Amino acid sequence: MDSASLAIEGGCRWIQLRMKECPMDEVETVAHQVQNLCKEHDAIFIIDDYVDLAKKLEADGVHLGKNDMPVAQARQQLGEGFLIGGTANTYEDVVSLWQNGVDYIGCGPFRYTTTKKNLSPILGLEGYREIIRRMNEANISLPVVAIGGITREDIPDIMSTGVSGIALSGAILHAENPIREMKEIIHL
Repeated sequence: MDSASLAIEGGCRWIQLRMKECPMDEVETVAHQVQNLCKEHDAIFIIDDYVDLAKKLEADGVHLGKNDMPVAQARQQLGEGFLIGGTANTYEDVVSLWQNGVDYIGCGPFRYTTTKKNLSPILGLEGYREIIRRMNEANISLPVVAIGGITREDIPDIMSTGVSGIALSGAILHAENPIREMKEIIHL
């Protein structure tokens, strides 16, 4: 809750709640609090992995990793009124997610990150350029959000690859002043 609050206060308007190894009752309690915070600030609220919880709370959507519920099954459970994002590491992942109807792609990791276990191969700038190039050639039009170990200094170069945006966690939360850091990053 504290992390979401800092990001929101700094101007972030898209929060993904990711609590992989917590008991479900704790996840639900925090999800409800974060959702209320997001509503107060007109921010999008996405729950990572837990499709049933996203439906129960009427979150804005759910983000599904490679080992989570299949996108088609989640869409069947949630219907069209929810955003569904999926994690990709390759162009083939993007195509599969696109064919299954995701609304956006979380693509990465850009570099090594300590916030995830079982990390996929590192993409770097060239990986993003190649995926975006191939998507353009195939007329696949989906927002692609770069994820994984991104710092403030990386943002201009990553955005030049053609991605739609970036996801940050550690870069904000480990900053000396997270609220100021969020505000400054938004205005890059």
